Amino acid sequence: MSNPIETPLFINGVAEAASTGAFYDIVNPARPDELVGRSAEASPSDCEAAIAAAKAAFPAWSRLSMAERAAYLTKIADELNADAEEMQSRIALFVREHGKIRFEATLEIERLADRFRQVAGFAARVDAEEKIAGPRFDTIVARHARGVTTLIVPWNWPLAILGSKLPQALLAGNTVIIKLSEFASLAPALSIMKLAALLPPGVVNLITGDGTKIGPTLIEHKDVRQVNFTGSIPVGQTVMQSAAKTITPVTLELGGNDAGIVLDDIVLDDGFFQRLYMGAFMTTGQICMALKRLYVHQSVFDDVVSGLSDMLDRQVIGDGLVEGTTMGPMNNQRQKARVEALTNAAKDAGADIRYFGQIADQTMFETGYFLQPSLVIHADPALAVVREEQFGPILPILPFDSDDEALFMANDSEYGLNSSIWSGDIARAESLARQVEAGFTHINAHGPAAMDGLSPFGGVKQSGIGRNFGYEGVLQFQEYHAISGPSGALIS
Repeated sequence: MSNPIETPLFINGVAEAASTGAFYDIVNPARPDELVGRSAEASPSDCEAAIAAAKAAFPAWSRLSMAERAAYLTKIADELNADAEEMQSRIALFVREHGKIRFEATLEIERLADRFRQVAGFAARVDAEEKIAGPRFDTIVARHARGVTTLIVPWNWPLAILGSKLPQALLAGNTVIIKLSEFASLAPALSIMKLAALLPPGVVNLITGDGTKIGPTLIEHKDVRQVNFTGSIPVGQTVMQSAAKTITPVTLELGGNDAGIVLDDIVLDDGFFQRLYMGAFMTTGQICMALKRLYVHQSVFDDVVSGLSDMLDRQVIGDGLVEGTTMGPMNNQRQKARVEALTNAAKDAGADIRYFGQIADQTMFETGYFLQPSLVIHADPALAVVREEQFGPILPILPFDSDDEALFMANDSEYGLNSSIWSGDIARAESLARQVEAGFTHINAHGPAAMDGLSPFGGVKQSGIGRNFGYEGVLQFQEYHAISGPSGALIS
C-alpha cells in the first residue's frame, strides 16, 4: 500500500499546517493496523483565521452577479475530476480511509462535481425577484446572501453531502468554512482543496479536527451568519444550542430511522430486490436516508424475506479495493460496537436474527471493523433495533395486515427523514406517500441512489430543520429583504 499521506488546512487560498502542528491519524477500517494518513488538527485560532478569511472574501464574492457565480460552479464541475489518473488516486485513498467499496467511492467523488453543475443551472431561477403590485404599495421581495457560513459534514458520505450544501451556499453568495469529520478527511480534503483553488482566496476554507474542541468557535463566532449541519440528533441539538447564543440560523439534517412499506400488490422481481438491497445496505447501511425499518404486507412477507435473504447471501464482504467485494467494513470501531449492541439486545430479547454474506478473508473479517448483513424477522416493534437508527447492515422486517396499520407503524417514530412505498399501483402508492410523516418519500425505491438532487431534502420531527438540495436548498442560504414604495413607483 501507499505511504501514509498528510492533509493540511486550507485557509485564504493557502494550504497550511495547523497552528499547533498537530495531526490525527486515520486508519484503514478493513485493516485497522494500517495507517492511511494524518489530517491537520485545527485549533480555535485556526478556525478564527478561516472565519476572518471568509469574512474578508465575502463582499467581493457576494457582489458578483448570479451568472458570474454560476460560471465559477461550472468551472469546478469541469475541472475537479478532469485528471482521470489523479481522480482514481483519490478514489483509492477514499476506499482505504473509509471502508467503502470502490463503486461507492467513485460515485461519491463524481457526484460532487455533478452537483456543482446542477446547482449552476438554478442561477436564473434564484436570481429572479418577486414583485408585488398592491393597491397601496409596490413591493420587491429581494434575497441576499447571509454571509460567512459554516458547513459541517459527517463521515459516511462527506463529499456527496457536501454537494447538497456547498454549491448552494456559493451560488447564493456566501463564503464558507467546511468542517470535515475526523473519521474520513483525507480524500475529501484533497477534493475540497482542488475546488477551493478554483475560487477567489477565502471563498472556501477547510478545517479538520476535533469537533468538541473547535465546534464552538465555528458555530458561536459573531461573524458566522449561518450553520448547516448534517449528523446525529444529539450533536444537532448541541449545534442548535450553540447557535442560539448568537441567534445564528441553522439548517439541520439529522438522523433518520427510515420506514419502507411493501404493499400486497408489489411485483417481486429481481429489480425490486436489487433496489430494496441498495436502499437498505448500501455503504454497509451507514446512510442517514437508508431504509432502516421494513413493513411488509402479511400476504407477501415470506416471499420478501426469502428474496432479500438470497440477495444478501450473494454479497461478498471484504476490502473495498479487492475486485468482487460488494460490502466493506464499518467505518469505525465505535459505530460497529453500537450496531453490535443493538443486535445483542434484540438477540437477548429472543428475536429471530439471520446473518448472510460471503466472508472473503476470515482473518481480515475478525480483525477489521466488519459485520455480516442481517435481518431481524418478525421484529418486535418495541425493540431498540426498530425504534432507533441502527446505521449499520441490519434491517428489521415487520408484517402488517392493512394500509392503515402500516402507516401507523411507519409514523410511530420520533424520526421523519426519508421513507418509501413499494407497490404495483403508483396511484395507491402516491396516496399513501402523502400520509407518511417524512421530509421525502420514494416510490418503489429508497436511498441516495434514487435521488437526483433537483428537489428539497430534509427531515421533520427530530430528523431536522430546513432543507438541502434543489432550488429550495439555495434559498436556505439567503435572507429575504422586502423593499416597498408607493404604488406605481417601483413596478411599472
